Amino acid sequence: MHHQANRRGMPPLERQLGHLWAHEKASYGLRVFVALTTVLAYGWHQQQLAAIPGLFLGIIASAIAETDDNWWGRCKSVLLSLLCFSAAATTVVYLFPHPLPFIATLALASFGLTLLGALGERYASIGQATVTLAIYAMIALDQHAPAPAAWREMIPLLVGAAWYGALSVLWAAMFANRPVRERLARLFDELGRYLQLKADLFEPVRNSNLEARRLALAEQNVRVVQALNTAKTAILSRFGRSGRPGVQSGLYFRLYYMAQDFHERASSSHYPYEQLADAFFHSDVLYRCRRLLSLQGKACQALGQAIRLRQPFDYGEQARQAGRDLHESLQFLREQQRPQWARLLGSLQLLAHNLGSIERQLSEASLADTPLEGIDTRLRDSSPHTLREMGRRLRQALTPGSLLFRHGVRIALALIAGYALLRLVNPDNGYWILLTIVFVCRPHFGATRRRLVERIAGTLLGLGATWALMQLFPGTELQLLLALAAALLFFFTRTDRYLIATAAITVMALLCFNLLGDGFVLLWPRLFDTLIGCAIAAIASLLILPDWEGRRLHRVMAQVVSTSTAYLDEVLGQYRSGMRDDLPYRIARRDMHNADVALSVALSNMLREPGYARGNLDGGFRFLALSNTLLGYLSALGAHRAQSDAVNDDPLINAGHQRLQQSLSQLAEALSRREAAPAQEEEIALADALEQLPDDIDDQTRLVRTQLALMLRLLPRLRATAAEAVLPQSTAAGRASAA
Repeated sequence: MHHQANRRGMPPLERQLGHLWAHEKASYGLRVFVALTTVLAYGWHQQQLAAIPGLFLGIIASAIAETDDNWWGRCKSVLLSLLCFSAAATTVVYLFPHPLPFIATLALASFGLTLLGALGERYASIGQATVTLAIYAMIALDQHAPAPAAWREMIPLLVGAAWYGALSVLWAAMFANRPVRERLARLFDELGRYLQLKADLFEPVRNSNLEARRLALAEQNVRVVQALNTAKTAILSRFGRSGRPGVQSGLYFRLYYMAQDFHERASSSHYPYEQLADAFFHSDVLYRCRRLLSLQGKACQALGQAIRLRQPFDYGEQARQAGRDLHESLQFLREQQRPQWARLLGSLQLLAHNLGSIERQLSEASLADTPLEGIDTRLRDSSPHTLREMGRRLRQALTPGSLLFRHGVRIALALIAGYALLRLVNPDNGYWILLTIVFVCRPHFGATRRRLVERIAGTLLGLGATWALMQLFPGTELQLLLALAAALLFFFTRTDRYLIATAAITVMALLCFNLLGDGFVLLWPRLFDTLIGCAIAAIASLLILPDWEGRRLHRVMAQVVSTSTAYLDEVLGQYRSGMRDDLPYRIARRDMHNADVALSVALSNMLREPGYARGNLDGGFRFLALSNTLLGYLSALGAHRAQSDAVNDDPLINAGHQRLQQSLSQLAEALSRREAAPAQEEEIALADALEQLPDDIDDQTRLVRTQLALMLRLLPRLRATAAEAVLPQSTAAGRASAA
């Protein structure tokens, strides 16, 4: 393929540097490297080594507060961060000598800053970074400064934060579109993995574990939807509020909408895979489907790489030949004229149509900047932009039922307990207890439990590495360089390798404090403080307003069913009025996928919760598999939508639509009340009627009737599994035996 030849023609070192430069983490790491290296060089040149730890910690706090935005949005974020940092430093300086007012203010501030998360990711990051900087300030005062010199210890923290903020704004102005390209590249990479997992469903093997494959596909769907959301946020922050996209931004909108279309077509399901495997066990047609899906998955990943490296892309002759082979195989089966295959061949033909559409778009994929014409380019912007909107969101979060409210209360009380313990147990070096609580305590117990294990293991690894490094390299210059390397490793790994990130930040902190001659002394206090902080975080997550996913699972499931009803209405509306990839349709589709992701994440968190709080986890996963099947049937309708008077005038289709609407609405309402939905006897009879297809029926009506029938047949299983998942075990068992 052309894109492969292009890369082979590049020198190996240049190719590797191109890959590294194009990666988002490398860009982030390079900013941090520049910021840390410049302050290190300044401290070394000016013989101000004592200021380096404070400068490093200020840079770290400012980098934690950083979120993706355009240069103007980054400016506002940096100014707000510095304002919060200055207020936090001032408060620490004046209240540090007064324990009771100090801890009361810290607890209230932590609660308030946690609630800022209701305003969006930007404010949540600033809130966490502000609490982090406040604790860094406590550590600095506790380690070095008598009361009269307290402000001298704050200046390096604030200067480091301001320096990284200025560098961040400059970077955003110089490389404005790089994050958009990286997020789109990641999106196509995740779509490629999704297509390859989807291909495994077409392996015609009897008695295969389709349930496990469906769950793996559901997990990958979570990553695809998250990648779609982050790509949308990146595009929105740069182009979405400035009207229609121009020539430069048209490429990014076009690629984003292409990815949305691929996702809808890839998630389509036209018939149960078990029946396809039984019917065509002795044919090669399912292997042809599997091969083409797999090759298109690889092509999506190659397109992602081409976007990342800004290189030409070519779909490739191998995938085109696989598409031709599939069509020939289908033609051969049609020529057999077996009546029992008619409906199944129709479903495979629809699948081939979907794959043909993906092939056509990949074949025509051009990375040239071209304007968009005749496309609704609006994107839903859910961020608040006025003080009234912000106030409304904060009021909504200021209730005991809010996840942020409960987490804020938990953090505040945990910090009070940690401060009381550090005063009793380790008053000289105990502020790492508070830092551990802030980083370990997460909104959900499952996330806290995982973070706790990684924090302890990472601290042990970091302490061992620090002891060895200080023994092997006693020179100040080498230790400074090692601290710089550890800080860079922290930023490369802090989002997805928390154990390594903890080890790295432990090494950096202790090597920096060793500049003042007490690095070895702090090894044991660091370990004890981490263990105490982790214990407090674990107890707080268990006892203080715990957010057990099992107790709110019914609401998450109700949201899945409710959004599927809205998606169904939008899809069938376009069979009546014509295909439009407009904003209301895209919102309905994205809401369904987001609700499906929320259910998958909730079930993953439940796996780490105590047994008494889990509820029926197996029932929840079975419901997830069925809801994914429902989503597949809906996506198939969406992928082939087109105006059809025959569909609009068909009384059975209208009856099926109304029945599905009523049944799904009843199920959503019953789930929200944690009750079992009543059975509907007419669903199967209506499905049977829809499947009675006359010979002269048109393709669009055949498709809609078939998909509606599949959904109607799914409803009893969906209803029974929902009751099993949310009702008490004894009640669910009683209903099952009665049925």
